[in-house]
Amino acid sequence: MSRVRWWILALVFFATTINYLDRIVFSILIPVIREELHLTDRDYGFVNGAFQIAYTIGFLLMGRFVDRVGSRIGYSVSIAWWSLAAALHAFAGSALSLGFWRGMLGLGEAGNFPTAIKTVAEWFPKKDRALATGIFNAGTNVASMIGPPIFVHMSQAFGWRACFLITGATGFVWLVVWLLSHRDPERHPGVNRAELDYILSDRTADEAGGGQPKIGMVEALEHRETWGFAVAKFLTDPVWWFYLYWLPPYLYDVRKFKLTEIGWALPVVYLMADVGSVGGGWISGWLMRKGWPNGKARKAAMLICASCMPVAAMAALVESPVAAIALISLATAAHQGLSANLYTTISDVFPKAAVASVIGVGGCAGGIGGFLFSSILPGLIVEHVGYKPIILTMGSFHLTGVYLLHRLMGEMRPIEWNKKSS
Repeated sequence: MSRVRWWILALVFFATTINYLDRIVFSILIPVIREELHLTDRDYGFVNGAFQIAYTIGFLLMGRFVDRVGSRIGYSVSIAWWSLAAALHAFAGSALSLGFWRGMLGLGEAGNFPTAIKTVAEWFPKKDRALATGIFNAGTNVASMIGPPIFVHMSQAFGWRACFLITGATGFVWLVVWLLSHRDPERHPGVNRAELDYILSDRTADEAGGGQPKIGMVEALEHRETWGFAVAKFLTDPVWWFYLYWLPPYLYDVRKFKLTEIGWALPVVYLMADVGSVGGGWISGWLMRKGWPNGKARKAAMLICASCMPVAAMAALVESPVAAIALISLATAAHQGLSANLYTTISDVFPKAAVASVIGVGGCAGGIGGFLFSSILPGLIVEHVGYKPIILTMGSFHLTGVYLLHRLMGEMRPIEWNKKSS
């Protein structure tokens, strides 16, 4: 059996890695950038807020766009946009111009996850999708793991502006490889009959025959499953964004880490997030192979991960910096394990033609949550009362999200779409 699907997954993994390298370079180098541009904590919060608002809007636009044009063109447009925006950060001279380019970056980067989940749904049967999602989602952690030491050394050697130019350029290299490599499975010259049969092994008759209804965002919003996914994203995404944005300044200002120490601490945190991302996807797949229904297996894996978050929030209270890093690592691992399963619920429940649109709705909800709880409020609260109240409060977000998802999504059975909406 050929293995073209794993090469496509590798490209999605690398795209996600580039996506996060472009995203995190700002927070890693904030001690240097804020000194040159004279940014306050409030400025930092609002600059991140500009990204978050644009990212939120971008999810709605890109989700529907990707469902219309397909994953090949959708990914191409998205990565070209965000790579150009990332490179142009190098020319920012104030908080205002930096905020503008962060917003442009957010619009483009919103296309990554809708396209990635759609690609996984096209190339993998359901029993493999959570693992495949965990693998490509691990790119977020690889970026967060290799990025800090690379950016610190690059900044010291060439200045912080060069970091943005280099990361922006890598996206265009990936774009060339993607255009040369990607086709739909049915039309890909490297996919043999055995691999195609495996990819299509659990497709419905409509999907296999190309007779899927055309599903719009309005139709998707009529279903409780869409709202269950969106509410879970609204509550869980801000926790990840908070650590992504505020962990470097937290370690720098509260834990008194030097920039070089941050360069080693963050790779440890995100290495564990990698373990969680792949491990969370593996758990639900293992349970399904044991005979558990899809929905029950996904929920069990998410509940295990969510239960770790209140423990991880104790990082705000411990004195030892090593213990704090260990608990923060638990938080990032648990979040990513939950996220791998949460994304996969959409391809379990919705037909392929609706996947990117529903991911866009959920991503928009997550962006709104991120704007409130990881950008604007921390920018105001940290300045007055510090980090402890935020970290402790966020320890309850994942359990609440899983409970509401359970109430709204039910057994996560595939939706029977009304043909009249096609």
